[in-house]
This record gives sequence, C-alpha cells and structure tokens, in this order.
Amino acid sequence: MQWIRDDYRVSTEIDEFDFDVVHRYLSEVAYWSPGVAREKVERAARHSLAFGLFLRDRQIGYARMITDSSTFGYLADVFVLPEHQGAGLGKWMIDCVMAHPDLQGLRRMMLVTSDAHGLYARHGFAASAHPERIMERVGKP
Repeated sequence: MQWIRDDYRVSTEIDEFDFDVVHRYLSEVAYWSPGVAREKVERAARHSLAFGLFLRDRQIGYARMITDSSTFGYLADVFVLPEHQGAGLGKWMIDCVMAHPDLQGLRRMMLVTSDAHGLYARHGFAASAHPERIMERVGKP
C-alpha cells in the first residue's frame, strides 16, 4: 500500500526499505534505541506493519505499528531524518499510518514518547487514564 504527495511517498512495501538508513537513525540518533543491532531492526520491521517515508526513491522516514490487526496496536520507531523535518512530513506519515485499513477498528493503540505529544494528540492519543495499570519489563537492546 502507498500514499503519494508531490515527490514524497509513504509505502508499506518492506522490500523497498533501506534498512541501512533505518538502522543508522535508530541506533545512532534515536533516544529510545541506542546501539540497537541491525538484525533486530529489520526483524522487528518484518514482524510489524512498517511504513517507509521516501523522497523519490530515497528513504527519509520510518514508522511501524506492532499489531494483531484486530484489537491492538503499538506505534513505535517513528522518525523523519533531521534534514527533512519541519515540512509536515511526520504529520503526513502518521496520517498514513492511521489511515491504513488493517488498523481501523482497533480497541486500543499505544505509544511512548518523550517529545512528540502534540503530533500524536491530533490523532486522539492521550495520557493513559489509568497509568497505574501499565507495567513494563525492560530487556537488553
């Protein structure tokens, strides 16, 4: 599936993804995944509903939804390369994610962010009404 806007494209065709770009960002820039192994990045994408943001054929962004496509989704690893930020591309990519047919009617979607609350609030995300119910187990990168 893909969406097109001018010279930009969002695609779920994972064989088009440039995992060197995705891994470099996630392992070297993203605060949530420093040092993550390339194999983990690609495996995670292949076991999720992944979205690539492209300028022509060059990958400039990424997001993935970990989902059963029926009741639950967890939005993760969202980024737009720094040199392409500020043009509304992240908003558009999330619009595309939220419009995907496999994600319609989910009972719950979750995500974790330290700095993009406004981006996600426009799509109905809010702080958990019951944070005391949320638990986590943190493993190795």
